Amino acid sequence: MELNAMKEREAICDVCHKMWQRGIVAANDGNVSVKLEDGTFLCTPSGVSKAAMTPEILVHLAADGSVISAAEGYKPSSEMKMHFRCYAEREDVKAVVHAHPPIATSYASMGRALDGYQVMEFIVNLGAVPIAPYAQPSTDEVPDSIAPFLQDHDAILLAHHGALTVGDSLTRAYFRMESLEMFAKTSLYIHLLGGAPDMPQDKIDALIDLRNNGYKIPGRHPGYVKYNEPEGDNQ
Repeated sequence: MELNAMKEREAICDVCHKMWQRGIVAANDGNVSVKLEDGTFLCTPSGVSKAAMTPEILVHLAADGSVISAAEGYKPSSEMKMHFRCYAEREDVKAVVHAHPPIATSYASMGRALDGYQVMEFIVNLGAVPIAPYAQPSTDEVPDSIAPFLQDHDAILLAHHGALTVGDSLTRAYFRMESLEMFAKTSLYIHLLGGAPDMPQDKIDALIDLRNNGYKIPGRHPGYVKYNEPEGDNQ
């Protein structure tokens, strides 16, 4: 079988291997997709470890979700409904990454959003990360649960499930997943060390303005928002 979009296929496999190496997926967890220039999509197949992903087993899909081509015995990820909603809601989105980073997923399972404003990198790169309500996997509940958050966020926690990131490129979508897990890890450490207050409001606003008007980072940012009930350490 002659493979289309080999560059994109190899990039997806590279991201899959990194996800497995960094421990943000296990077994056959997680899925990755990319929107191609012709409006069709490549996605990871169902039931395959990200460590074992190779270009020839990626599935090529039409915009309506029908299979254009797939290696024998392979079918699209069962979570493509969630991916397609991201592309439908945001014309700027060209790649979607879904994973189960352990610390971020723990926060999602606790019902605790990531909305601390102690570290400049997370303020600039992600902003507060909300939690989409629990939805039955592989059903329309999942895309419906994330839709309200997509207009203002490039990273979303999925209650009792994992996390989702989007980007105008596969690299940016994947980096956001790495940043999300680092945000969760740092938030956990801050909490274990006794907590810390948010940065002053004017400093937060200045960082958000720097992101939007200085760095001009592609994507969406929620601005200053808090999702959790106030606690002494804001964590």
